[in-house]
Amino acid sequence: MFGIGTTELIVIFLVILLLFGGRKIPEIARGIGKGIREFKKAKDGIEDSLKEEDKKEEDKEKKQ
Repeated sequence: MFGIGTTELIVIFLVILLLFGGRKIPEIARGIGKGIREFKKAKDGIEDSLKEEDKKEEDKEKKQ
């Protein structure tokens, strides 16, 4: 996973735990999860609109 080993992940987690404390970590994780979901929704919306535009252009070309 991104060239990061188990030891490095443990060290990163411990540093985050020391910086934010045990109570803040779930809130941070929730916020990150919401951000990722919103990003995926936006990405899917853009993909859908691009596909619709391509389909409309293909339909126009077929009619001509």
